[in-house]
Amino acid sequence: MTPGNDFDEAAEPKLFTALLTPHRSLSRTGFLALMLFVGGVSFIAGIVFLMMGAWPVFGFFGLDVLAIWWAFRVSYRRAGDTEEITVTPTELRVRRVSHRGQVVEWVLNPLWVQLDHVTHEEFGIEQLFLVSRGRRVSIARFLGPDEKASFVKAFRAALQAAKRGPTYNPLT
Repeated sequence: MTPGNDFDEAAEPKLFTALLTPHRSLSRTGFLALMLFVGGVSFIAGIVFLMMGAWPVFGFFGLDVLAIWWAFRVSYRRAGDTEEITVTPTELRVRRVSHRGQVVEWVLNPLWVQLDHVTHEEFGIEQLFLVSRGRRVSIARFLGPDEKASFVKAFRAALQAAKRGPTYNPLT
């Protein structure tokens, strides 16, 4: 607590906290196994074309392996992205940290926030947005449709608790 400040941030109860990170489809070992398999198949196919006399095609089989390796490298680099969403009775905070360390933060009043979503009839919830006083913030981008549905249920309950305000407990 800082001098002259009667409000202690740590004393405010958290109604909801979520730390969201992107999914990784393969571990490093799985990635290595995939690259060895793709590299082997490409090499064998390249040898077949080389034996048929189509030697320029051999080099193109190396390009597909390189493209797959590059795509996975980008994916693994972005694994450092995080999104933290916290709801307290007085504020809703969304903190996004990119894989490069760039931080973007939104602080909203939970009394004025509405949760909006785009739903596809076959796939479920595709996008979630926080809407407050003309601002629209996309959240939970890393989650799949089923996870977004579960997230919406818990998040809406936290927003309702914040809108109800503190409850009086005579035992405390």
